[in-house]
Amino acid sequence: MNPYAYKTARFAVKALSNLTRANIRTYGEKEIPKGAVIFAVNHFTRMETFFIPYYIHRLTRMTIWALADDTLFAGGLKNLLDHLGAVSTKNPDRDRLMVKSLLTGEASWVVFPEGRMVKNKKIFQKVGEGKGEFMIASPDGVHSPHTGTATLALRTEFYRERIRRMIDKSPDEAARLMDLFQIRQAAPVIDHETFIVPVNLTYYPIRSQENMFSRMAELLIGDLSGRMLEEVMTEGTMLLSGVDVDMRFGTPIRVAPYLKSKSIQADINTLAPINFDDDISSIHMMRKTAKRIMERYMSAIYSLTTVNHDHLFASLLKYIPQKTINEEELRQRAFLAATHCLTGINCFRHDSLMRNQIDLLTDDRYGKFNNFIKLALEKGVIQKKDNVIHIDPEFCEASEFHRVRVDNPVVVSSNEIEPLTDLQERIRHAATEHRLRVKYKIKELLIKKTRFEFVKDYARFAIDGESKPKEVGAPFLIRGDKKEIGVVLVHGYMAAPLEVRALAEYLGNLGFRVYAPRLKGHGTSPENLAVSHHMDWVESVEEGYVIMNEVCQKVVVGGFSTGAGLALDLASRVTNLAGVFAISPPFKLQDFSARFVPAVGLWNKLMGKINMEAAKKEFVENQSENPHINYLRNPISGLIELDRLMDQLEPKLPDITAPVLIVQSYGDPVVNPEGSFQIFKKLGAEDKEYLMVNYQRHGIINGHNSERIFHVVGDFLNRLKPVSVEEFSNA
Repeated sequence: MNPYAYKTARFAVKALSNLTRANIRTYGEKEIPKGAVIFAVNHFTRMETFFIPYYIHRLTRMTIWALADDTLFAGGLKNLLDHLGAVSTKNPDRDRLMVKSLLTGEASWVVFPEGRMVKNKKIFQKVGEGKGEFMIASPDGVHSPHTGTATLALRTEFYRERIRRMIDKSPDEAARLMDLFQIRQAAPVIDHETFIVPVNLTYYPIRSQENMFSRMAELLIGDLSGRMLEEVMTEGTMLLSGVDVDMRFGTPIRVAPYLKSKSIQADINTLAPINFDDDISSIHMMRKTAKRIMERYMSAIYSLTTVNHDHLFASLLKYIPQKTINEEELRQRAFLAATHCLTGINCFRHDSLMRNQIDLLTDDRYGKFNNFIKLALEKGVIQKKDNVIHIDPEFCEASEFHRVRVDNPVVVSSNEIEPLTDLQERIRHAATEHRLRVKYKIKELLIKKTRFEFVKDYARFAIDGESKPKEVGAPFLIRGDKKEIGVVLVHGYMAAPLEVRALAEYLGNLGFRVYAPRLKGHGTSPENLAVSHHMDWVESVEEGYVIMNEVCQKVVVGGFSTGAGLALDLASRVTNLAGVFAISPPFKLQDFSARFVPAVGLWNKLMGKINMEAAKKEFVENQSENPHINYLRNPISGLIELDRLMDQLEPKLPDITAPVLIVQSYGDPVVNPEGSFQIFKKLGAEDKEYLMVNYQRHGIINGHNSERIFHVVGDFLNRLKPVSVEEFSNA
């Protein structure tokens, strides 16, 4: 191998990789051992032959060559592959070259043990209840994964160990072997060992459409074969659209321990010459051992799959028994699949599954569910009418191998996580469980989650002598005897659920069920609030909404101050609310600290630039009407997040169409009444009411004359017309 040509070819691959928008994330690279390594990689795209050796080299600085499909060695690609150190699968000297380079340390290798691209990701076949085996689907039928990776690793370690022993036992045989493999010095060979490193590549999302590459190919080549068109459309789309590629390196497999059988040891120790292609007495044991190693690295490769939303949604469609389901119910099952099914199970998650999944049950703001449904509709996997989804019962049937990524990417996603048998069983259960049980499980899961998060945050952030008792900050549920309407009641900034307790109990006495969530960062200490974001508060309210939506026919959301702004935010995104009430909703802030924030922010930025961290001002004093509830220190970062919340709320106000009640105090020293009236005017609702009371304080839901506010809210709720729907289970 010409080192200059190898380096030049790598620069060419680097230039090509810089043209793509693929987001390649690597995990486990620190575990890659020194020595002779064969990277056993699953094979889904043509581009992996070029890019994976380059990326592994960039991570390890090792010289990486690849075993490549023979069809690639044509035209200009042949020169590039030759310079990159790739060897054709049909090269008669490939095994000798690979063993020699592994022994000498000249290069490590990338090998695709599936033997070819597995476009449909069908690599697993069930053989019994909860059991299966690796079987690779291809145009020629189904076959076991190749044992070539294991065989090469065994042969390399066999000769390494034989050279080590022959140096003392038979120097002539050692010299002959060293000459056979062009080894100049024995020490570097015998001081290392051979490893197989399982590697998994997971792509998300898998989409295919006409793109710049496919149009260029048609112009340059003319009519493309169906196979070539599919590959250019699929892989071109992935390269240009910014696909996420998760590359995970598994635990290295030591090969030397697999040579301990008596027959293999006898061949290693024999003084008779052994040539590279000689039949040795332990050949059958070597083959059995290679199969065992193959099963180990194949299992490792697919256990490294990075589970994503498409995997979960596609598997749900496969398991839903009646093949007809309401969209809201499918969302509920999808939420369970993305949360409960992944809890306490040994699998890797895509980054998007590491965050709160509550949006799947509200507005799907990240588009994970809606994008999948759109794809499934386009590919004919489902049909949708009046929010009812009809699933093609045969969508999992075999598609034409070289068209499946274009014609049916949903089944590709479903196939990819079949080897994760524990996860499959959980998804199957989520798909088939009774709908009322699903609703109950979601409610209980969220109640448990919110309580646990409060306990965890309190333990981490509470400050002796400053933090309030736990009962001040804990979320709570009041079980009224009415199931027609449930109320989500949201406290304000720097406050806690106790702030809305009196109003909640009043509504509970009227028969309403009321849930008061704790906004993230509240009820513990200002330091907790300082590391929270306004989207954390949004998700806290969404969780409260889902809890009540699972136990009541309709939900009304309301709140005080910032809680009122969050209630309006939810109403702008969730269309099935029965109503929303906002008490002292912030639009403009009156208080000094809010006006002071920009100056403090500028000061902190300046101090950071001159490395004067200690001079930064992180909190301002808070003069509270309810010091037994509110924080007495106001984090600057929290005020910035509050400003962001209000900024993003204003343009969404016309989207609110549910009945709205706004209550405002004329003498409010914190919230400008003009601002709350601006909110009222911008609302899209036809049924809306604005009530001004003349109190000289902000906290009008506690203390003197708060009963008047309670009556107004109670009357508003009683006016809302209940909707008759199917019977709900007891909460």
